[in-house]
Amino acid sequence: MRLSPSLDPRRWLSDAVTPDRLLLAAKTAAAAALAWYLAPLVPFAQSEYSYYAPLGVVVSMYPTVARSASSGVQAVVGLALGIGLGLASLAVVGAGLPRIVAVAVVILIGVLLAGVRALGVGRDWVAIAGLFVLLLGGADPDGYSSSYLITMAFGVVVGVVVNLVVVPPLRVQRADDRLGHLRDALGDALRAIADSLAGHAFDPAAADAASEGLTGTLADVKEEVELADESRRYNPRGRRLQAPRDLNRRRLDALTGIADATRELAAALGRLTAGPDVDTRLPPDARRALAQAIESVSHLAVTPPDPQSTGPQLHEAETALTGYTDRLRELAADEEPLDAWEAAVSLRRVIAACGPFSDPDADTATR
Repeated sequence: MRLSPSLDPRRWLSDAVTPDRLLLAAKTAAAAALAWYLAPLVPFAQSEYSYYAPLGVVVSMYPTVARSASSGVQAVVGLALGIGLGLASLAVVGAGLPRIVAVAVVILIGVLLAGVRALGVGRDWVAIAGLFVLLLGGADPDGYSSSYLITMAFGVVVGVVVNLVVVPPLRVQRADDRLGHLRDALGDALRAIADSLAGHAFDPAAADAASEGLTGTLADVKEEVELADESRRYNPRGRRLQAPRDLNRRRLDALTGIADATRELAAALGRLTAGPDVDTRLPPDARRALAQAIESVSHLAVTPPDPQSTGPQLHEAETALTGYTDRLRELAADEEPLDAWEAAVSLRRVIAACGPFSDPDADTATR
């Protein structure tokens, strides 16, 4: 039986043992040890609860400084809400409510509050903190609650500071690489379509499979670009980058447009080449012109996004597409297949997506 890719141990190992993950693990371990060592010195907190400081580090250590800070604050807010809930439940228990009922009420309210999206990762801590205070507060619930909150907050601060000071993570280069791979994959897909069309061997099933693969790749690249943008926030290393902050976002938007247009092109060609009368609906000269236009557009799609490189390729693609549409206009009105024009529109969308990178006044320098 073949394992699903998500269950493959080799996939787990490749996901876990990456340079970024190894660095994050090392920083988290060091920050947790530091927080544990310093926790007894934290004012207004009892030293016997120092073990909450490493936990605060864990909940605040994320691949980017911005996410570490925001998640840490959210965790502390959720914790404070849960502690308040736990103290309120203890007061009710002191008034005679059975503890088992109080446990149910704390969990009920905590799970309801976990639906508040504004709490972010803090949503998961409301019910947990409330339950801890109710069941572990003991004879000194106020001392336990304040120590719990202060020590956890201290751990969050240590985690954020360590993440900021010790090689603050910057994922821009990785996003650049993923965008480059996606760009090459789109160019390969367009070239494959052009070659098969020119050779009278267009396979709609193969084109659909390639399009589906692009969809999955696009989703992964989008996540990487978002992480790269986030990694530049509050990051001193990010301020030294020369490229504009939104360049990768613009590149992703362009490649998304190209991917959508490629899928539409494959669908239009699948309808256009279906049936034995394809040479009647798309004469050989128009077919060759279309294949040439797709080939030219594929060269444009893989061109690095800077004016010097994009400008000549854009002109070449425009010329090839114009040659194809001129062939279509030569056909009789009743012979012009709608799908042939849809193919032209798809190619026009690719050109439009790449157009902004040909502007010498645009801030689109390649890293």
